Amino acid sequence: MAPLIDPFARPVSYLRVSVTDRCDFRCVYCMAENMTFLPKKELLTLEELDRVCSAFIRLGVEKLRITGGEPLVRRGIMTFFEAMSRHLESGALKELTLTTNGSQLGRFATDLAAAGVRRVNVSLDTLDEAKFAEVTRWGRLPQVLKGIDAAQAAGLRVKINAVALKGFNEEELFAMTEWCASRGMDLTWIEVMPMGDLGNEDRLDQYWALTDLRARLAERYTVSDIPERTGGPARYVRLEETGQKIGFITPLSHNFCESCNRVRLTCTGELFMCLGQEDNADLRRPLRASESDALLEDAIRDAISRKPKGHDFDYSRQRADGQMSRHMSHTGG
Repeated sequence: MAPLIDPFARPVSYLRVSVTDRCDFRCVYCMAENMTFLPKKELLTLEELDRVCSAFIRLGVEKLRITGGEPLVRRGIMTFFEAMSRHLESGALKELTLTTNGSQLGRFATDLAAAGVRRVNVSLDTLDEAKFAEVTRWGRLPQVLKGIDAAQAAGLRVKINAVALKGFNEEELFAMTEWCASRGMDLTWIEVMPMGDLGNEDRLDQYWALTDLRARLAERYTVSDIPERTGGPARYVRLEETGQKIGFITPLSHNFCESCNRVRLTCTGELFMCLGQEDNADLRRPLRASESDALLEDAIRDAISRKPKGHDFDYSRQRADGQMSRHMSHTGG
């Protein structure tokens, strides 16, 4: 089959799949405290998620990242990971990965490794227990740290993702760097994005430009650029003193769209061709319209033909231009 190529000659080889909009945390930049979650009947079943992901893999997707909400709170989710492992065994899928808040890793790390998962990204913005409870609202830091222990014990490589929040975790920059280094973990910092119903003014107050963060790292470490490109949003450096890799995801201070190779599937079957645009394609309808995947594959190709050149996030004019109305948890990170 012809591979998926968007209008700007970028191959689409990476699919991020939200398997649920539910989460056991309520992170302040991700969702409202009193979220109204989708009726379960609107969600794709695990079998339907298998069909959609398998269709994308037939069309050339080589990397599958499972997200949420918190993906590990979905009932029966390990049956989905076990089903996807057949594509790893065939060689059609190069990598099956997971982004998680870490709360359930203590339960599932061993099973994830058995299903072929080799790497997980854990979202963790602070090592201070009180601040962790504040930013996650419902989360408990010791549970997450035990989950990271379990993941590493199971042989999973862990990378920490931290959202840079001005006035919140600025003072922990070096402490988090050293903690990650001591455990052999890379660390990626992410600029807060204007998504959801939080007011624009609050987003501006939270915004900590990663250009400033990098400059502060350079005060203590030798920071060397790495020419590594994954097609994704991160730009990487190496801290020579620790040997670890530090990533910067900068949708606001630096548009990263020129090499974008990914699309995002929500748990209801909406395909978003860009995180920062509202245009999407309904894949649930063609999926349920026929037992054959022909209609589904046609819908996927049509959607990729509409993939935009880039997003419109912008804080430069002291307002959160390009703000998305949907919560980050809806799209899956």
